[in-house]
Amino acid sequence: MTTPTGTLRTGEPASARLGTLAEQGATGALSTETGIVYLAAGHVVHVESAVTPDLGDLLTHSGALAPDGWWEAIDQAGRRCRVGRQLVDSGHLAAGALELCHLGALFDAAYFVLAHDGPALRFRPGAAHWLGAVRSVPVDTVLRESRRRRELLHRIWPEPAVDRAPLARVPGPDAADLPVRRGRTLAQVDGVRTAAQIATALACRTFHTLVELRRLAAAGLVTPVAPLVPVPTSAPAPAPASAPATVSAEPGPSPRPAAPDEPDTALLRRLLHALEAL
Repeated sequence: MTTPTGTLRTGEPASARLGTLAEQGATGALSTETGIVYLAAGHVVHVESAVTPDLGDLLTHSGALAPDGWWEAIDQAGRRCRVGRQLVDSGHLAAGALELCHLGALFDAAYFVLAHDGPALRFRPGAAHWLGAVRSVPVDTVLRESRRRRELLHRIWPEPAVDRAPLARVPGPDAADLPVRRGRTLAQVDGVRTAAQIATALACRTFHTLVELRRLAAAGLVTPVAPLVPVPTSAPAPAPASAPATVSAEPGPSPRPAAPDEPDTALLRRLLHALEAL
């Protein structure tokens, strides 16, 4: 149930909440642990996830749009939530090219947001994305396509860690001996990049990249990099027996991560412009 502030019932799956919002013809933004789904009149108009390249990355890295044209459109129309329309009206991009790229980015992000059907966190009624209207998609179509992608990837290789973890190469055949797309994908695996970063480098949709990476994993050519576990160099000195333990009535702050992740520049730019639009 949605309260006036948009807070959701704890633990409600995102897919179930999206279905309810579609029936209500709702407009706004549904947040989950892995991204945000934007709705207009009960249809999905945009999906964002921090682990997929955004529309600007796909357009500029592919050469379909110059970076200056992208940022010019954001500067001129971001506050009015009409960036997509600005790109077309200014002649920087054909309407059909924008629509195709937008749908690819939408379904890529939706896979990560909905693949494991985590809980919906919050719905913000009336919230709009700065891109503006490009093409709306029925909620049922988005849910069905996300399930189809999950099942296909599972058939290729059942370990989902490939989708998000940094990937490393395993000694084996040279990339030249593989199909062209698979070889290009393998050449980008360096022990540091994730699937989304590889997709950005290749100016390719994330799902297509995931298909090739799972095939490479099934062939034993790539593997997720296990997170490093810090090993203490020496044991801490024991506390004196006479020193009483200090008990605080207030909870302490969360411990700082030993190795914080480097901020994703593209995500920070998107957040900046979203805040400016608000």
